[in-house]
Amino acid sequence: MGQYTRVLRHPSFRFMFTGQAASAIGDGVVLVAIALYVTQTTGSAGDLGLVLCAQALALVTLLLIGGVWADRLPRQRVMIATDLIRATLHAVLAVLILTGGATVWQLVVIEAGYGAAQAFFQPAYSGLVPQTVPEEQILDARALTEWVANLASLVGPALATALVLGVGAGEAFAFDSATFVFSAVMLARVHPRPRGVQARSESLARELRQGWREVRSRTWVWVTIAAYSGAVLCMYAQWNALAPGIARDHFGGAGVFGVIETVAGIGAVCGAIVSLRWRPSRPLATGLLLSLAWPLQCGVFALGAPLALVIPCGFATGWGFSLMMIWWETALARHIPPHVLSRVSAYDWMGSLALLPLGYVLAGPLADALGAQTVLGLGSLIGLLVLLLALLPGSTRELTERPVTPEEPRAEPRLAHLAGHPETWSPAG
Repeated sequence: MGQYTRVLRHPSFRFMFTGQAASAIGDGVVLVAIALYVTQTTGSAGDLGLVLCAQALALVTLLLIGGVWADRLPRQRVMIATDLIRATLHAVLAVLILTGGATVWQLVVIEAGYGAAQAFFQPAYSGLVPQTVPEEQILDARALTEWVANLASLVGPALATALVLGVGAGEAFAFDSATFVFSAVMLARVHPRPRGVQARSESLARELRQGWREVRSRTWVWVTIAAYSGAVLCMYAQWNALAPGIARDHFGGAGVFGVIETVAGIGAVCGAIVSLRWRPSRPLATGLLLSLAWPLQCGVFALGAPLALVIPCGFATGWGFSLMMIWWETALARHIPPHVLSRVSAYDWMGSLALLPLGYVLAGPLADALGAQTVLGLGSLIGLLVLLLALLPGSTRELTERPVTPEEPRAEPRLAHLAGHPETWSPAG
């Protein structure tokens, strides 16, 4: 807690953290609220997959453009604008539900807009966090932001379940809208420090190529992104689209889905706290190994195992994923040049989520043809395989945490390849 207190002494980080804490809880409410609302109103896994696909497709399509603009513009202004857009969208959705109910197509349009706004927000956020604290406190800042995100994943599903099943889905989306407004107010008080030298703006295509070169030159980056793209297709999409229905049909009620998500949130909170003390010498490899609890959770749930087994697996999944995210985001902040960090983050998000819309579209038809439990079970086996494959590159297994001092952008990014050091960056290349 002393380390948390130290990083919160920086006003810009404190304001950003406070706003994002509220917004993260709202985000945690939304995913479960959408799943429960569609499951209650139509009972169709295909409808739920369609809504989630619309959000994910807009997000994936615009992420790279969002990354470029987050490197060009003041990042907190990009975040404020997207917060206000998302607040408006979910306020409209709340009104629709409270005045008679939203149709599936209304949900599709609103969530597509939500995903588009998030495509600009996420790269800006990844680049802003290191600008709100000194270099030596980046890991502490990442741990604290991940801790609050994980706390939200604990509180959000529980709150969503209580709101949707106890009060109504309209109130759940109204609550989320209010959290975005609060986040925008907090971000308006952020004054980020300069980090590195602002690169000269060039054409969109050239800036995207520069970001791609940074990704391609680091095997540990692109292989990990590719592995998570496969895991998201086979597990994340199938879990969100099919697990609520499986919980309803085989575990006594759709609310069990919210319970498992809440337990995963508890594990994630614990993992973020542990990260302050546990600094493994090979953080990326350790994080990938811990992430293997994810396919285990999906597998035992798909098999209809007792909740006494499913719930501990959910805890382990939250624990492992939390640590993996903290170490991954810290590695990017330390090893990627600051002037392209948002673009690399955009490639990270886009690559990881590239197959998510396809996963949502396939979930319903595959479940109809093979059965929801079979689809989720097969997905867990494939997910296990791709996560194991991510451990094959030596650069992944050997990546260490080392402090990096931001320098001026290199005149020619390819100098690092010519020098034979694709894993590092410096003015000398």
